[in-house]
Amino acid sequence: MMSAPITTADDTCAAAPTHAIGDEAATAIATTLKALSDPLRLRMLSAIATDARGESCVCDLAELADVSQPTVSHHLKVLRDTGVLTSERRGTWVWYRIAPALRPAVTTLLDSFAPAAIAPARAEHAGLENVDDALTHLGDALAQDYPQLDRSLVATIVRESYTSLAKSARVRNHLLALTERFARQRLTDITRDRTQGQPQVLFVCVANAGRSQLAAALVNQRSGGAVIARSAGSTPAAEIHPHVQPLIDELTAGNDEPRFPKPLTDDAVRAADVVITMGCGDVCPIIPGVRYEDWTVGDPALASAEGVAAIRDDIARRVDVLLATLTTTR
Repeated sequence: MMSAPITTADDTCAAAPTHAIGDEAATAIATTLKALSDPLRLRMLSAIATDARGESCVCDLAELADVSQPTVSHHLKVLRDTGVLTSERRGTWVWYRIAPALRPAVTTLLDSFAPAAIAPARAEHAGLENVDDALTHLGDALAQDYPQLDRSLVATIVRESYTSLAKSARVRNHLLALTERFARQRLTDITRDRTQGQPQVLFVCVANAGRSQLAAALVNQRSGGAVIARSAGSTPAAEIHPHVQPLIDELTAGNDEPRFPKPLTDDAVRAADVVITMGCGDVCPIIPGVRYEDWTVGDPALASAEGVAAIRDDIARRVDVLLATLTTTR
């Protein structure tokens, strides 16, 4: 005769109140996540989210992959039908934006998952066992340096900065240090009062690997600290152009701060007194009170070493004129 099974406390499962989301909400979220479960759609979403204009033209998005225009349109339609994107036809082209109500969720999704997704594949280069923990610690440290800002905003800036730099960085063993520098610069931009302190100039080109880097270095060197210059790129390169790097080293002798291509941010534009574009087109947001100029100068990426030196001299002459206006009006 078999005896009855003995039941212990470990064998029982007491019913607990559930805090799961409801069926309707779960269905809606699952539909959206299913729409996002395609690499090209995620790349499109990322391109729109990080576009300095706040929107992207279908012609820009078509360049992300070697697929037909109907395929691009199909993917964009899926994202629009699920409510992630909105669209507007202006002239020949259709422009896409992230739906305002979903922008925080989209930004959080992209910036939270990207570091974790990138890190395992590049761990041998990054030198970090846990990128997520490292970014959390960095966010906590920077939040102490910027107590006037919400801690969640600081954490978001840190993760956005890492993700932006990781997209193009070739050497990743210093990526966390570069992330700290870039995030700190962005937080400084956010908290800057343009009515106080030295004038600030932002140079913007496409790759932030040549012209804009040279111009910023020339301003900082020739102004002796009276004017602060920064640079950014609409599509940053992986590294500074090899013909440009020696010239920058000469201009910044004694200053061992790392220099690297950085993506353009709205905060950098808002913090600037003057924004100077250099062959990057109309990519900068228009901020009231900011002065805009466009300098037509040669591209070092297309020039010889001698040609790059000539470009440097051209930029230097323009910098002298710029500094004369900035140092006499304050």
